[in-house]
Amino acid sequence: MRTLSSELGSHLSELSPRPRIYADANVPATTVSFMRTALEWDVFFVLEHDDLRRAADVEHYRLARQMHRTLVTFDRDYFDDKRFPPELSGGVIVLSAPDERVLAKLLQRLHASLFFPPGSNGGPLPAERALPLLGRKLSAPADWNGSEP
Repeated sequence: MRTLSSELGSHLSELSPRPRIYADANVPATTVSFMRTALEWDVFFVLEHDDLRRAADVEHYRLARQMHRTLVTFDRDYFDDKRFPPELSGGVIVLSAPDERVLAKLLQRLHASLFFPPGSNGGPLPAERALPLLGRKLSAPADWNGSEP
């Protein structure tokens, strides 16, 4: 059965030039605020939704894909391809940084490299940039230099 999300999801990037992110429960609220204000990402934050606060990781994984969002997390469990098959993913970014200052710089590099690479015009995101990691996972440690997974 098709849902409203599945029917409209492919058109979402045409409506907004902002990257669509699904931040799971282990992403700090200050980081979500940085993504929203400094990077202007459209962030769905599970801690703002009582029914999702304690949802299982598999549910977050499924919802991120259904909502056409890249899952952002600190949870390395998402690298388990048996539990979280890459082909069923809208893309996963697993962050790792020692403090908020380093994390902010990492997020800025991800922003520039994945969502707004050199030569992009800042207009609505085409599908390949709206979900740049579709079907893939990216480990993004503090020293990540912009290379693809």
